[in-house]
Amino acid sequence: MLDYISLFKILVEIGILWFVFYVILIFSRGTRGVHVLKGIILIVLVFIITQQLGLDTINWIFTKLFAISVIAVLIIFQPELRRGLASIGQHRWAGFFFKEAEIIRELVNATIFLSKRKIGALVAIERESRLSHYVESGIEIDAHVNTELVITIFTPTTPLHDGGIIISGNRIVAAGCLFPLTQNPEASKTMGTRHRAGLGLSEETDAAVIIVSEETGGISVAINGRLTHDLDKDALERVLYNLCKPDKKKKRVVSFKS
Repeated sequence: MLDYISLFKILVEIGILWFVFYVILIFSRGTRGVHVLKGIILIVLVFIITQQLGLDTINWIFTKLFAISVIAVLIIFQPELRRGLASIGQHRWAGFFFKEAEIIRELVNATIFLSKRKIGALVAIERESRLSHYVESGIEIDAHVNTELVITIFTPTTPLHDGGIIISGNRIVAAGCLFPLTQNPEASKTMGTRHRAGLGLSEETDAAVIIVSEETGGISVAINGRLTHDLDKDALERVLYNLCKPDKKKKRVVSFKS
């Protein structure tokens, strides 16, 4: 009986450690901290090898280094830890009462406002693929999605109006972000840089990108490397609501709650 209890405890401990390592990898994926994490793993492996070989001097040095490494890790991974804790706090149980319809309404209202005044805009909505790499190219904001903020960001006199904004969950995480231009040779030669950037991001990730033309005020949406032009308010709402609907054959494609 005791053997079964001990085995159960070992399995629980393995499961907890596996989950912790998995969460760390998920949060650090696509960030600069992932390279530091790889270096730490390599150092730990070297430490284990030196222990097995009985290299006492090297082991003593590693032991002293590990004693002060906790503070170093907290400093190095400070951005990742902050984003990770924020993501946990904003997960489904924290955002359960937040209505997706409210965010969609705010986005649609801002897009229509910008469209009527022919103010260019580029809005990327994060889905399964994380956009951390592109967040780092812009200015971090971390604010709730609302019509006034989106309009203010894309006002031509503001410093951030040239780049794109990234929405993750129910928050605008960054503005002034740089997106990759499409490499599709079939893309129209008359397509502007803003549309090329939106299409390019949708080719490299599964993000949904809303684009407002500065020349015509036309509204387009890029998803999976395909660009849908000339959307009105109702059509844009349908696209965003469809992104939020769970698919029986696929994972949930986007959630404004997480």
